[in-house]
Amino acid sequence: MTPIDESSDAFPSGPEVNVGIFERGASVTMGTALLALALSQRRARGAFAFGLLGAYLAWRGATGHCALYEALDTGTSEDEEDERLDAGGHDDTSLEAAVTIARPPEEVYAFFRRLENLPRFMAFIESVQAEGATRSRWRARGPGGQTFDWAAEILEDRPGELIAWRADPGALVHHAGAVRLRPAPGGRGTEVRLDVEYQPPGSPLGRSMARLLGTATEYVVEEDLRRLKQLLEAGETATTLGQPQGQPDRLART
Repeated sequence: MTPIDESSDAFPSGPEVNVGIFERGASVTMGTALLALALSQRRARGAFAFGLLGAYLAWRGATGHCALYEALDTGTSEDEEDERLDAGGHDDTSLEAAVTIARPPEEVYAFFRRLENLPRFMAFIESVQAEGATRSRWRARGPGGQTFDWAAEILEDRPGELIAWRADPGALVHHAGAVRLRPAPGGRGTEVRLDVEYQPPGSPLGRSMARLLGTATEYVVEEDLRRLKQLLEAGETATTLGQPQGQPDRLART
């Protein structure tokens, strides 16, 4: 008798889990309720549709898989959230851009590493307050003018090369980012690549639909880098971002 290799394709894995545990419970509860309603009102108009919807929701909760989440490359499971901690890992939520700044990598790194400088060129960030060597508190604007706060942590810090950070898992706002630095060819300064993920509160499905319908707040990371380049090369930006009307934003000499 040939032994069964449980690691082989003879036991195909089920659908990918992309629904979080709380949402799975809600789906099972609602699906069961809809099935019970359909059975109790078998002859009523729409009972069949309610039954189908209830069966799907119950299956969705039991398997932890949502076909719509899969199509939109999103989800609420813990594994999905862990993957999103890597900036640049998801094309639908990650924004990236690059620029060459006529300053040495050490100077660009020092400006970035002082986290209080970030609101001076990052459009949606209102303030960042350091709370230790790697911890910080962020405040940002969201759709409709709301403000949101969250705690974040620096995950990797290589002077002159890389700073990577993320919001704490489970934070109200999903935010992650990384800035990568390297000397530009010909001694022209520093090549700066900025990757940012920013999602204000709301369900992943709602955020995805907002992006598809064009109702999500547009965030242009290229504009952030343009302001950063102006700050580091000229000591001020061409806009009045974060400053009183008509006052330039001058580079702090720290």
